[in-house]
Amino acid sequence: MKDPYRILGVSPNATNEEVKNAYRELAKKYHPDNYANSPIADVAEEKMKEINDAYDEILKMRAGKSEGAGYGNTGYQSSYSGSASGDPYFYEVRQNINNGRIKEAEAFLNNTPTERRNSEWCFLTACVLTKKGYYFDALRLADTACNMAPDNREYAALRDNLRRQSNGYSRPAQQNVAGCNMCDCCTALICLDCMCR
Repeated sequence: MKDPYRILGVSPNATNEEVKNAYRELAKKYHPDNYANSPIADVAEEKMKEINDAYDEILKMRAGKSEGAGYGNTGYQSSYSGSASGDPYFYEVRQNINNGRIKEAEAFLNNTPTERRNSEWCFLTACVLTKKGYYFDALRLADTACNMAPDNREYAALRDNLRRQSNGYSRPAQQNVAGCNMCDCCTALICLDCMCR
């Protein structure tokens, strides 16, 4: 890989905030949505991948220095990866979710201004709720994310997974066994009692 600092156009001595700002500027510039139906869409997507990889690498290097063998060495390979479809504003939330820092991700999402609560916000909030075990609330937000961005496969995958899981929780508490339930048993006992008299 090329020098990640050179890719982002910052010095290795840059502060974390400067690195983050450089990443966000480049992400806005090269985001594939800006090049939809353009002959250079593939180039923009490749550049965005390079920018994401560089930013990840810098975060890993810096985390490794400050936290020893902490999360900086684990990378982040999960379904919430920093995909090019994600809003750069929420990039750190994705990282926090991937690294198990759910409280930090939730705090950021809860403090997001209303005007920034787009489909990505709904999706990531659904991810946090899923991690916390609140599947029904997560499904509601995943549905909202899919309604806001119907072509997003990442959102649809979460929604479909939550739907499959919720089917397991929506079964009736009392199931008939061989066509018999407690009411049938009681009725049969009453009838038997009447016949024996």
